[in-house]
Amino acid sequence: MTIIVTGGAGFIGSNFIYYQLKNHPDDRIVCLDALTYAGNLATLKEAMKNPNFRFVKGDIANQTDVNRLFEEEHPDMVVNFAAESHVDCSIENPRLFLETNIMGTQTLMDACRHYGITRYHQVATDEVYGDLPLDRPDLFFTENTPIHTSSPYSASKASADLLVLAYWRTYQLPVSITRCSNNYGPYHFPEKLIPLMISRALADESLPVYGTGENVRDWLYVEDHCSAIDLVIRKGRVGEIYNIGGHNERTNLQVVKAILHELHKPETLIHYVTDRPGHDRRYAIDPSKIHSELGWLPQTKFDDGIRLTVKWYLEHRKWWEDILVGDYQNYYEQMYKDRQ
Repeated sequence: MTIIVTGGAGFIGSNFIYYQLKNHPDDRIVCLDALTYAGNLATLKEAMKNPNFRFVKGDIANQTDVNRLFEEEHPDMVVNFAAESHVDCSIENPRLFLETNIMGTQTLMDACRHYGITRYHQVATDEVYGDLPLDRPDLFFTENTPIHTSSPYSASKASADLLVLAYWRTYQLPVSITRCSNNYGPYHFPEKLIPLMISRALADESLPVYGTGENVRDWLYVEDHCSAIDLVIRKGRVGEIYNIGGHNERTNLQVVKAILHELHKPETLIHYVTDRPGHDRRYAIDPSKIHSELGWLPQTKFDDGIRLTVKWYLEHRKWWEDILVGDYQNYYEQMYKDRQ
């Protein structure tokens, strides 16, 4: 079958593309990505060698781009990773997040309605649930936890989720949603916590940690996330939400110290900075539903995953160094413009 993967030049989307090409070699994978600041075409360099892969530059919020691609490819499924996702940026410029995360989702689903698909899948986030108190480790997000957003980013993602469910109920569009905890692993954009700390530690620069570093996240190795989505789109029930968590809770400070340990760098590099407005305290997901229905469980413990991640960044310095200096933004023009 043919699967359109939107936002596939980003972190999780690119890992999903590689997972699909490896585990379902007979499927055709088409990536639609606008190549905004967090999209890096160089990430898909190896995928481009596969005859069952195609890259198309386009915006999910642009109806012309989307309809043209559907007419050309007649996809069986759409998996939507495309999103503006940096919380700090959403605080500075909320409108961009509404345009991409809400209107882009609507544009994709309208195309799915018009051209027909067997599944539209929305890749969402546990941030739609808000946060949990630090002194209640017994509490977890379930699929029935009320939405309680904290930032323009999470509000835009929650809005998209509600729109997806409305299209299922109103138009019977075959949809599914997964809400994941914090991902980490290869191809993670250097602005995010783990790759940022790795790159700065390697340069012996100070490591900025919000507040006291006690905010807790449930870390999910990206390949485990990809395997969960793959199960949901192929075997999950239509109209359902599935939470995907790593069972790897760590404070931000613990994460930073683990990175320093792997790199043999001193903890004196840690520098505490003013906390982010509305910073969520704790995320923790209960993935019982996807486990009981589809048999999925995370396979990667945090200590193993952070070791693999640090090793990947050490072995792929050019990839992230090009991002830090901005050279990655020229890759499309240099290498791929005439190959669509």
